[in-house]
Amino acid sequence: MLSVAKVQRRNAWRYYVRGVAYGDGRRPVGQSLKDAQAVAGLPPGRWWGRGLSGLGLTEGAEVSERQLELLFGQGRHPDADRIERGLLDDGADPATARLATVLGQPIEEIEARKQIPLLALDFSYRPQASLIVLWALGDAHTRRVIERAHERAVAQALRWLEDEVAETRWSSGRGRAKTPALVVAAFRHYDNRDGFPLLHDHCLILNRVQRRDADGEPVWGALDTRRLYRHVVAAGTLYTLTMTTEVCEELGLATAPREVTPGLRPVMEIAGVDSELIGWSSTRRQRIEDVLEGLTYTYVQEHGRLPGEKARHGLGWWAAQDTRPEKKTSRPLEQLLAWWKASALLKFGRQMVDGLLERCRTAGAAIRARVDPHVDAVLAAVDVAAVVFTVRGKFARRHVLAEARRHLLETLRGQEFSRGLDDYIADRALAAHGRQSTVVQPGRRTPAADQLFYTADFAEPDRWWIAGTDGKPPRESSRYERARVASLAVQNAIRAARPAPAAQDDAPAATAAAHSGDHQHDQTSDAPHAVDLTARDAALTPAQRAAAIHTHQQAAMPEEYLEGRTAAPATSRTPQDPEGRTTDPETWARTPENLERFAAFTREANARRRAIEERELPAAADPPGPADQRRQEHEQQHQQPGQGQGLQP
Repeated sequence: MLSVAKVQRRNAWRYYVRGVAYGDGRRPVGQSLKDAQAVAGLPPGRWWGRGLSGLGLTEGAEVSERQLELLFGQGRHPDADRIERGLLDDGADPATARLATVLGQPIEEIEARKQIPLLALDFSYRPQASLIVLWALGDAHTRRVIERAHERAVAQALRWLEDEVAETRWSSGRGRAKTPALVVAAFRHYDNRDGFPLLHDHCLILNRVQRRDADGEPVWGALDTRRLYRHVVAAGTLYTLTMTTEVCEELGLATAPREVTPGLRPVMEIAGVDSELIGWSSTRRQRIEDVLEGLTYTYVQEHGRLPGEKARHGLGWWAAQDTRPEKKTSRPLEQLLAWWKASALLKFGRQMVDGLLERCRTAGAAIRARVDPHVDAVLAAVDVAAVVFTVRGKFARRHVLAEARRHLLETLRGQEFSRGLDDYIADRALAAHGRQSTVVQPGRRTPAADQLFYTADFAEPDRWWIAGTDGKPPRESSRYERARVASLAVQNAIRAARPAPAAQDDAPAATAAAHSGDHQHDQTSDAPHAVDLTARDAALTPAQRAAAIHTHQQAAMPEEYLEGRTAAPATSRTPQDPEGRTTDPETWARTPENLERFAAFTREANARRRAIEERELPAAADPPGPADQRRQEHEQQHQQPGQGQGLQP
């Protein structure tokens, strides 16, 4: 998970030196940063990025307090004191000597234009709550695996930003150039403001990068921070996918979706981590929800309507700010680990705490035995395109790439995948289902490939209202819920399509059509989980076979991970899943209150279809044969409420 904050004001470096470089705590007055970090047992900040060579720094070196002040407080060279002193000794005046140490445009000139200079961006990377629980309560080996995976995932996400995203801009944006060289100061934190476990890294990305001018001389300029902001979601999904996959492969674990907010995308957590333990580590969530309820009531009183999706995000941000506690005194990690273990043992008992990793491995083994490690690119492209189109309407490649990474995490459940598969799925989704909506104006600069916007020809599902539970008001279906319905409808259309029978000689060609180049990701007929639908009298296309495989995988999941969250009876709840949380994607988009309503819609649509078919049948039509009857019975048994007749891809 990734969050972003701005470092704007000239004294912002003081907050990051006192509150970030020192951890989430209060630093004693008059104590140096290095001494304070040593007393608190906090690791020092480290430099990272290819842009360090232009400043005379090396990756992995410690970040000093003075370097933070010069770079992130004044926009000057981290060794400005020595450079300025040398120029003064050579006879330069103080103003000239100071200007020689400034990187890019001086902050004073920006403020003279009544603008607020942006000094840096704070990219904060943190794992899912279940991984944090495992890290806090696990043994030394488990902590090392999680920390190592966290470090590699952060490095990979930052490297991707360098290689694919980072650009510098000058002349009010008229000049642009790729700059695969960032300057980053990274700080490791272990806990949140309440003192509970929260492994995360603050990565301060300097808003200065080096480029070559027309004469080939190195000059410093500003980053295109808007471009960085646009790719935050894609960078965050890359971090989550990379870290989760490495931890699951190393420890033999698997992931399962956990619904955090009704109507929004579930979080892929480590299967087997109890929801009570997640709630124990997430100390602020209940306070945020209590404040959010009051803010929602005030919003309804002022506007006369319930807040929409964008307004809900804004209210959630205000609730988080209102419940933000003051910083506390930092403690060494050894003390924190002992306190966390004692707190968990006191609340949950030794059996739940000590057996946590073993339960996770047992659940992971059950899931891994039933989920095929292959990914069908045809089905993945359909799902990604349908979801992104329904959520956004118009989308760029970065949106499709982020959704492709989510698809891999949700489909593979933490299993390893081929390098570059996320890019391959994104490109295939755009090529097969995207339609460019950006119109290039004559005489204007042609947009770059990542600046093009697309749309699709999928039909959007209608909106619906979901009845409130536990005294909460009703709410409109979210874009994500409608996106899941759209994706499932497209998959149903793929299942229902009946192509002409393929000749025996054409079978290899049909199988090869699902592959492209060196990306051997698509399922073939001899895959471990490849199954055909019964009573089919025609060959399946690769897309149809993909849909059948996906259905088979879901049907083979353990029962405790398939029960609906609120619809699951008490007898189906397990110690590993006391609330009967669902991991079946077809139940994410529905609530028990709407099942009967969707079923009524489906029955009405089927009645209309049968009436039309009966009018179109010729009088002398032969009665259906045994194969047709079996096919109809099979389709009726596997028909899902709320999916209607499906959408044609």
